[in-house]
Amino acid sequence: MKKSSRLEAVKRFFVPRSLRYQLLNRSLLILAALFLLIGVLQYVLMKDFIYKNKAEALNAQVMSMPKDWFTEKHDDNGPYKPSGPNSEVNEPAPYIGPQDKHPKSPILYQPGLSLVAIELNGAVKVVSKDIESSPPILSAEQYEQIRNEHAHHNQVEYKIVKNAEGTEQLVIYRIIGPPDKECIIQASTETDSLKQLLMTQLAIFTGLSIAALAAGLALYLPLLRRTLKPLSRVVKAAQQTDAGNLTERLPATLGQEEIDRLSDAFNGMLGRLDTSFEAERKTTEKMRRFVADASHELRTPLTSIHGFLEVLLRGAATNPDQLYRALNSMQLESKRINKLVEDLLALAKLDQDPQLQLSDTRLNDVLHEMEPQLHMLAGKRTVQLDLSRSVSGRYHADKLKQVILNLFLNAVQHTDPETGVIKVTLGVKGDQAELTVADNGAGISAEHLPHLFERFYRSESSRTRKNGGAGLGLAITKSIVDAHMGTIEVESRPGEGTTFRILLPRYPN
Repeated sequence: MKKSSRLEAVKRFFVPRSLRYQLLNRSLLILAALFLLIGVLQYVLMKDFIYKNKAEALNAQVMSMPKDWFTEKHDDNGPYKPSGPNSEVNEPAPYIGPQDKHPKSPILYQPGLSLVAIELNGAVKVVSKDIESSPPILSAEQYEQIRNEHAHHNQVEYKIVKNAEGTEQLVIYRIIGPPDKECIIQASTETDSLKQLLMTQLAIFTGLSIAALAAGLALYLPLLRRTLKPLSRVVKAAQQTDAGNLTERLPATLGQEEIDRLSDAFNGMLGRLDTSFEAERKTTEKMRRFVADASHELRTPLTSIHGFLEVLLRGAATNPDQLYRALNSMQLESKRINKLVEDLLALAKLDQDPQLQLSDTRLNDVLHEMEPQLHMLAGKRTVQLDLSRSVSGRYHADKLKQVILNLFLNAVQHTDPETGVIKVTLGVKGDQAELTVADNGAGISAEHLPHLFERFYRSESSRTRKNGGAGLGLAITKSIVDAHMGTIEVESRPGEGTTFRILLPRYPN
């Protein structure tokens, strides 16, 4: 374990996973690459600049010298034979010795400068020669080529040539004199001093770059730490977030656009999680209540059936009257259980697959078909049907019949058997079909209205009824209306009756 921990620590050191150090390392790497690129460009450009300056200086020196220094006749001291590895490659023209009678001017004899004159007949003479190295001597063909090139332009151009000893020198060429006596002046100097100057400049730049990187590191670390402080706050908030702490939010503005967007996203996530957990808590609570209510609704008829069976087992089966009453009660309780199970299955199907097989339907025809059944269910109550408007749409006729029956039975159960009035109205409201079922019953208290469409919910007055339902009829009604992309509303006041209003999409006239 200690060895693996040590390896992990070493890995973290060389490959840091911290965003702060990754940003720092990458920034320094980019800066170092930029400095390197600038250094290379500086070396190339500075080298050309220094060489050109040196070439122009040599040209200025040549131009300042009297022309007769290069064209005056002298005795031939014999051919100039350079020594070194290239002595046999270049075959220069005959060499005429240096001009010893000229005063040793500082312009002519400055250190590192060599002057060579190449006459029109090809003779090569050294006018001024550096004592440490010999000037580079080219072949006659090469000098002729230089003569032709310089005849077309008079720009200062330099060349890098090695002499017989292999020493690299910077060389310029000038043509002086009249056409019949023109002479090529070759001025050359060693490039060692120029290279030394270049290396000095490069060393200074390298030192300044290293100092800049060190200063950037010292200044960038606290700046980076301060810049990432808002991100640290987001991380801390995320670490403190759990299922019981979803109400706290990060500040909307932290001073950085990206961090602000992250903060907004984090707050949005917390809001969605809070909503999801709240919905889950409500769903769990509803499920618990549903299981308790379903168990209660099933336990009552099962207990009744079990009691009648015990009575029959104790000898009531031999008494025809007791036997009939027991069997009749058991049949009613079994029907009640069967109705409860069917309602639960209907709700389960609507929850699982709320899509209905819709077809073109006229609501007027549906209500006309149900009119005899409604009058029979109402008994002596007054039933009023207002079907003056023709309304069509895509509906599931059987499911809408179930909706109307549920609302009508609810009105029957809450109205007086003699003086009760139930009114069913079909109309149009905007681009929707409006179906209302109103009664003049006892009405519903305001505190019960928001819960009427919940499963197994019954007001206290409903629970005291002898034939009270299980509280699933209105829940089924709402599920069917929702499956038709409609809405259902209820209005009621105690003592003034209740009105259920259904709005469904319809065909435009």
